[in-house]
Amino acid sequence: MISNQVVITDVGPRDGLQNQPRILSVEQRTALVREIAAAGVPRIEVGSFVSPKAVPAMANSDQIFKALEGQTDFTTPCIALIPNMKGYEFARDAGAKIVTMVLYASDGMAQKNAGMSMSQTEDITVDMLSQAKQDGIEVIATIAVAFECPFDGPTDPLLVEKIVAKFLQAGASQVVLADTIGAAHPQQVRDLTALLVQRHGNDQLGCHFHDTRAMGLANVYAAVESGIRRFDASIGGLGGCPFAPGASGNVATEDVVMMLEQMGFDTGIDQVLLLRASDTAQDLTGAISGGRSKTWLQGHLLKQ
Repeated sequence: MISNQVVITDVGPRDGLQNQPRILSVEQRTALVREIAAAGVPRIEVGSFVSPKAVPAMANSDQIFKALEGQTDFTTPCIALIPNMKGYEFARDAGAKIVTMVLYASDGMAQKNAGMSMSQTEDITVDMLSQAKQDGIEVIATIAVAFECPFDGPTDPLLVEKIVAKFLQAGASQVVLADTIGAAHPQQVRDLTALLVQRHGNDQLGCHFHDTRAMGLANVYAAVESGIRRFDASIGGLGGCPFAPGASGNVATEDVVMMLEQMGFDTGIDQVLLLRASDTAQDLTGAISGGRSKTWLQGHLLKQ
């Protein structure tokens, strides 16, 4: 029987901030992570170990991990995005216990985002999984452009299934399907996620949707209907990939939590405290609306 518990990872402090015109300080980024954690969000992607020249907003991510990991007043698991083995080593040395490595479902995106082919990123990830096992570090494999690529067009679902199977077998703790440019539609999502759940179960599968065409929440719904119980979302709908033309904000954490809770799923997240974190994200960036549901939530939750 599939559980009604849904695990949400807030990627706002990483995916959300990486493409914002206003670059936040380490202290501001750390404060935002703490507010999201205070709302009961079970996992948070707090930074990435990429070149600060390529992504200035993610500079000094090591300082955030050192400020949070091992603190008695902070117990939320923190995730680091890494692009290669060097990034993995930096994350490990900073104290990260969970890392996300990006794989690709197209060569066009792999070359543009990582300067490598699909197969090269897969080889690196296999090596990384072996090293991570020795280091006691959890590795999440996220498949970028799992539905469509801005350079190579629509993605073959059977190619995605092949990558999922390979990396679950290789030891990834979770494989996430990323709709990097927000091109997916609900029927497409339902078909692919149903196939993957049928072949691999749902425990280690997750989805990451962008809201480019206002379909982010509908795609979450479609994946939930297929049995997916792990989702990435971003506080306030922050997001956008600097290397993927057309990518806009991620589906907002506030929207996802509201929908799932009203459907009877358990996220373990306090929606009032989540709204406070959304306010903080809005104040710090000056660039977000707070998700499509925020005005309604403020009118209904904050007056109770």
